[in-house]
Amino acid sequence: MTADGMEITTSVVGASSGSRELAPDTCLVVLFGITGDLAKRKLVPAFYNLARDRKLPEGLHIIGVGREEIPAEDVIAMHRKTTEKFSRSQPIEDEVWNDLARRIDYVGGDFNEDSLYAALYQKVLTLESSGVTRNNQLYYLSVPAQLFPNILTKLRRSRLMPAVAASRLPAWTRVMVEKPFGHDLDSATELNRLMAGFLDEKQIYRLDHYLGKETVQNILVFRFGNSIFEPIWNRNFVDHVQITAAENIGIEGRGNFYERTGALRDIVQNHLLQVMSLCAMEPPISFRAEDVRDEKTQVLRAIRPMSPAQVRQNVVRGQYAGYTSEKDVAPDSTQPTYVALKLEIDNWRWKGVPFYLRAGKSLSRRLTEIRVQFQAVPLSLFDFDQSHCHLLRPNVLTIRIQPDEGLVQQFMCKVPGEELTAAAVTMDFSYDRAFGKSVPEAYERLLLDAMRGDATLFARRDAVERSWELCMPILDAWASDPEIPLHSYAPSSAGPAADDELLAREGRCWEPLKP
Repeated sequence: MTADGMEITTSVVGASSGSRELAPDTCLVVLFGITGDLAKRKLVPAFYNLARDRKLPEGLHIIGVGREEIPAEDVIAMHRKTTEKFSRSQPIEDEVWNDLARRIDYVGGDFNEDSLYAALYQKVLTLESSGVTRNNQLYYLSVPAQLFPNILTKLRRSRLMPAVAASRLPAWTRVMVEKPFGHDLDSATELNRLMAGFLDEKQIYRLDHYLGKETVQNILVFRFGNSIFEPIWNRNFVDHVQITAAENIGIEGRGNFYERTGALRDIVQNHLLQVMSLCAMEPPISFRAEDVRDEKTQVLRAIRPMSPAQVRQNVVRGQYAGYTSEKDVAPDSTQPTYVALKLEIDNWRWKGVPFYLRAGKSLSRRLTEIRVQFQAVPLSLFDFDQSHCHLLRPNVLTIRIQPDEGLVQQFMCKVPGEELTAAAVTMDFSYDRAFGKSVPEAYERLLLDAMRGDATLFARRDAVERSWELCMPILDAWASDPEIPLHSYAPSSAGPAADDELLAREGRCWEPLKP
């Protein structure tokens, strides 16, 4: 029984035996950037929690690659401290950590020098000769995208990574790459072309950690596993959709990075467009990776690109006050830390249904959610003089991605008493409370899937390039039209007031970002 008197029960039924439930293959993970921030905060804690939950294959080994030439013991000790800080499961269990630590080795040096790859080759050769990794190799490039081509070239020349033709051997080679994948359409296309020279598309796992979140994955089960929702998931019943990614922190000293990216590149081009495609896609013929990714890409292809005039009308950009005083930020910077936009999908299911996306930093709260608002009832039968018809709220389904992953359904119900009065009530489902266990981190799921060879939750080349095609008219308009305003907003606020006008002109409003 929940605090508000609502009882929630759960049961697991009909579990399928799809590829996602297969045990991950034994392999060698070569992690470039193991001394970096992502490895400290997410990747090594993810490996620890997988080890704790007994999901790592017995023969898995990790060779970290970093720029510093330091002993492996120092790298392991550093990660022990950071894992104690960032792991979702606390406290750290010595037995589990020691088992993981014995699997970790390290090579340090300049990523541009052949000597680094020669040392790496010797360590890989030693492991492979023992047979424990079965010659399977997973390369994780947790480094800036501009380093990808050089690292792949060096791996090939040093005989660490087999040619594309050799990928048909029983042993496999896969490469995981972090976003942002390119800086614009041209750089993304060129990067894809370069990677295609070294790897088959099936070997490339472009990682968007949002897709590894439990609630994002649940969109597919929720839509296609419940007959009461899919029939109304279309333009006949849905008024509009809001997708929000709000952060209550600023850029936290990452001025160099954010000056090159901004809110549109950092969040919308990858995270939000990927989430939107899951919300709007047609039912796939199966849940195999390519069938799901085909339908997601079809949605992206159906999104209507904007003209310069439409950018001025349908996109709002903002910057929090004080951003230009941050370290490594230009005093006259016009880089947006907030963006809100209206997108339309030109297909039969969604024609005429606007999708509103917003993302920003230094807002009033941390929140990522999808809000599906259904059409209002055409007539109130419960208010005889119709004077309070506007008080009937539309039904809303909210999918919370973070924090407190779950689902919220809002509907109308009669207020107890003699009068026929309706009020809005909500049913709130939380994964943590309902299932009684913490939700795994996104990186845990994505690492497992890469070791399994399941690319469902990873971005495909055509989807990445199409996402950039949709964003480029916006970026080009901002660069060429000085008349497009950059709205200032106060830190810890709901963002610039101008984003309200984006919805208000069509009689809609954002869900408030309550602190």
